[in-house]
Amino acid sequence: MFNLNRRAFLAAASAAALLPTGLHAQSNQDVVVGTWGGTFGDLLKNNVDTIMQTKGFNILQEISGPVPRRTKLISERMNRRGSMDAALLADFDMHAAAKIGALESLDASNVATYPNILPFLQKKYSIPLIYSAHAIVYRKDLIKTPPRSISELWNPAYKGKIGLSDFLYTTNMAYAAIANGGTLSDFDGAQKGLEAWKDLDAKLLPSTEAVGNALASGDIWITVISAARGFSWNKKGIDLGWVVSDEGAFPAVYEAGVPKNARNSVGGLAYMNALLDPAAQAAFATKMGYLPTVSNAKIDPELEAQIGFSEAEQNRLWKPDLDYIMENQASMLDTWNRVFKG
Repeated sequence: MFNLNRRAFLAAASAAALLPTGLHAQSNQDVVVGTWGGTFGDLLKNNVDTIMQTKGFNILQEISGPVPRRTKLISERMNRRGSMDAALLADFDMHAAAKIGALESLDASNVATYPNILPFLQKKYSIPLIYSAHAIVYRKDLIKTPPRSISELWNPAYKGKIGLSDFLYTTNMAYAAIANGGTLSDFDGAQKGLEAWKDLDAKLLPSTEAVGNALASGDIWITVISAARGFSWNKKGIDLGWVVSDEGAFPAVYEAGVPKNARNSVGGLAYMNALLDPAAQAAFATKMGYLPTVSNAKIDPELEAQIGFSEAEQNRLWKPDLDYIMENQASMLDTWNRVFKG
C-alpha cells in the first residue's frame, strides 16, 4: 500500500492550495470562449472551433448576452485567474475592458495573423472578428418606400410594428440621440426617442434571433440591426431591405480579446489566430453577410457587392465616441431599462 508520511502530505497539500481554483476541472487544452449563442455560436463551432481542434484544443463556449459577459470580464480583472480565455464583444465593450487593463496586448509577436488585419480595424488590445453596420432593416413587401431617414424609425404609420433588440441598446440609443438633436458624444436626446418608441408600442425583443423571427412573421416591419443580418435573413426567404440612412449608421464591429488573467492564454491567443483565418472569415461573409476583417480572405465579387458598402455609405458611417460610451454605459442601460422595462 502506498505510504504518504505527514511531511510529504503537508507539502503536497500546500502545493495544491497554490493552484488556481478549478484547475482540475479545466484541461490545459480547454479554451473557454465567452460568446453569443444561436446562429453565431454555431458558426464559430463549425468554422473556428474545428481549426482549434486540429491543433489539439477543446473549445468550451460560455454563452451569455453582452452585458453579463462585459461585466464578468471587468469584474474578474483583479482575480488571479479569470473564467474566460477569449472574450467576444462589441468594439465599445472591448474598449471599456482595455481602458482598465483587463486585456492582453496583441500584435504580430503573439498573433501571427495580425498583419493581415485591415489597417482601419487594427487595435492593440483586440482583433476584429467581423464588421458591418447597424442599419435600418425593413420588410420590403410591407414598407414600399425605402426609409432613407432615421426619422422613419418613429413613423406613426408603423405603430406596433417597430422592433428593438435588447442586445443593441447602445446602438438604439445612439439612433434616438441623433434623431433628437444629440451627438455621438452626447446622448442627451436619447430618452425622448425611447419614450416616443414606447408610445408607438415598439416591441422589445430579447435576442437577434427573436428580431429575425419577428420580421419573418410580420410581427415587426422595421428595426435597427446589422445589414449583415438583413442579408442572411433575406437568403432564408424574408423579403428584407436595408439602408444606411442619410444621417448615417452605427458601425457594427465585433472584436475578440484575451483576458490578462486567462487560465489558458496560449489557447486564447491561438483562438485569435483561428478567428482571423481566411476560411473562417469567408464563412462569416457567406453565411451571415459580415465583411472580412483581413486582407487575405477572398469572397465572391457578387457577394461582396451585396454585403459591402459604397464609398458614400462608408463615409456616412458614424465614428462613435468610445470614451463617452464607456463613461456613460451604466446610465444608458439604466435609462433603457427604466423606459422599456420599468
